[in-house]
Amino acid sequence: MSSNPLLDGAKGERRLLLGNEAIVRGALEAGVHVITCYPGTPSSEVPDTFYRLGGEGRYRMEYSVNEKVAFEVAAGAALAGAMSLVAMKHVGVNVAADPLFTAAYIGLPGGLVLLSADDPGCHSSQNEQDNRNYARFASLPCFEPATAQEAKDMTRAAFRMARELQQPVMLRTTTRVSHMRGPVDFDDLPSGSPLVEFHRDPGRFVPVPAVARTRHLALAAGMEKARRFVEGGRFTRTRMAAPQCRVGIMASGMARNYLADALVAGDWEERAHIVELGVTWPLPADALGDFLSRCDRVLVLEEGSPLLEQSVRSLVQQRGLGLSVEGKDDDLTEQGEYSTTLVMRRVASFLGCPCPVQPPRAVEPDLPGRAPNLCPGCSHRAVYYAARQVYGDEAVYASDIGCYTLGIAPPLRMADFLVCMGSSVSAGSGFAWASGMPVVAFIGDSTFFHSGMTGLANAVFNRHSLLLVVLDNGTTAMTGHQPNPGMEQPALGESALHLDMESIVRGLGVTECVKVRAFNLKALLKAFREMKAKSGVRVLIAEEPCVLYARRLRKNAPRAAVVIRQGEGAQRCLKDLACPAFYRKGDELAVDPALCTGCMVCLQAAPGTFGARER
Repeated sequence: MSSNPLLDGAKGERRLLLGNEAIVRGALEAGVHVITCYPGTPSSEVPDTFYRLGGEGRYRMEYSVNEKVAFEVAAGAALAGAMSLVAMKHVGVNVAADPLFTAAYIGLPGGLVLLSADDPGCHSSQNEQDNRNYARFASLPCFEPATAQEAKDMTRAAFRMARELQQPVMLRTTTRVSHMRGPVDFDDLPSGSPLVEFHRDPGRFVPVPAVARTRHLALAAGMEKARRFVEGGRFTRTRMAAPQCRVGIMASGMARNYLADALVAGDWEERAHIVELGVTWPLPADALGDFLSRCDRVLVLEEGSPLLEQSVRSLVQQRGLGLSVEGKDDDLTEQGEYSTTLVMRRVASFLGCPCPVQPPRAVEPDLPGRAPNLCPGCSHRAVYYAARQVYGDEAVYASDIGCYTLGIAPPLRMADFLVCMGSSVSAGSGFAWASGMPVVAFIGDSTFFHSGMTGLANAVFNRHSLLLVVLDNGTTAMTGHQPNPGMEQPALGESALHLDMESIVRGLGVTECVKVRAFNLKALLKAFREMKAKSGVRVLIAEEPCVLYARRLRKNAPRAAVVIRQGEGAQRCLKDLACPAFYRKGDELAVDPALCTGCMVCLQAAPGTFGARER
């Protein structure tokens, strides 16, 4: 039996949980049957926690090859009557958008909740897109928790709404909500959750044009039901100041927390009417209309796009209310995250009060900045080093989404452009055709299975010419070592089946394919030189386990350390390889034994310069 409180905790217990863990508990309290995902920060802890818990037969959890597939598996299960959760980061919803829009049309009887984890500030993402836009675009009710308790409660409420309306519901978090910790009061776990019986109905579930037109009307009716649910719901919280007060502040998402701190710090709690929106689509128009009628001025606080602000302006116009609406300005922009200080300054200005905090002064950091870098002993560094030795600046380097994107940093400089997951081979093909320049594209093993295979098939089909390097480190490294189809069978266990990447590459029509060990520098250089001399679609698979993942699997494995014989070779190796384990000790080069993993690439790059010793 499990001893994890997420599975064992009973009603009345209070636990300190990560926001993402609270979502897991909320889904369990709702009786979730199926969880699918493609891992992506800041959502990864949700499926990882389900995977680690095992579920004791309560649910099935799977890591899908990409977000579109994850959504489709969850949607199919929900069509069959199962309560389904599909989790992804914000850019993953772009990949899943095709089935998402149609699923909203046909409806899903079992109930499906889409967890979209947004990333204001680009902490781990290539953009800051605000997926509340998707909620409006696809007609999805949208819950926005601001605390760990709400993350649990809103997840449960989202499943209830999804099943009652029989249409997908979005649970939209941000990085701060996903990774905050807070107290969570538990409710009971159900002993079991019934499936909704499936009834064949092609006139609903097969959206040919004639069906789709009627289902669009049904979707609109469902959203009206959702609006009525929100009107009387507990996730719209209003606090009214004195009757003579004629100013109001409206907030959603994490801005609610910053506003609460600002009101207490400034002693402004009685200076304005406050409304907090936990469900931001559809809006509780009647409740908001009543709130707005009591105000002459309203300030709207929301991170990201001014969606709530625009909706409030529209509501004011529709109801003929004579008040001014304020929102985004030079400080509270659409970019980045808010903070208590930023919100406090804006609220002080809005209320005409002195601000108790001063603008932050620029302070010189005590320590030098350190940019993100490939780990010491990362096999990608060896591959990049070999590619630069053979191609130099002759080639253009197409990168992809993964930790290997860190090859952008000098001296490797192995990333000239990047579009999205799986784009290196497709965008690289287009670049090579348009420019006539040699292109070397890099893609990780998980990303290859995610969306690289279709690009490779297209490259073969359309007779493009480029070299695709698959950086196969045996795991989904960047997001926390989740499984992917290329992992070896012992690591996958009984839950999944290993797929051989070389067989897939050749099955897609690639005749020039070679597989090498990434730490075998001689073999790498030979492979790159041979591939450079050829044309057409070529694939080089560079295999070596992620050093962090391998260390986890083989905790007691002996490691060798490198010792240096000073000289020109050592300095050249520092300049060209730039392993983070290297450091300068006066005029000499040294190796930090705590960082050195014993990959021995430096011994091969500068023979006679380095030696090895066991430790």
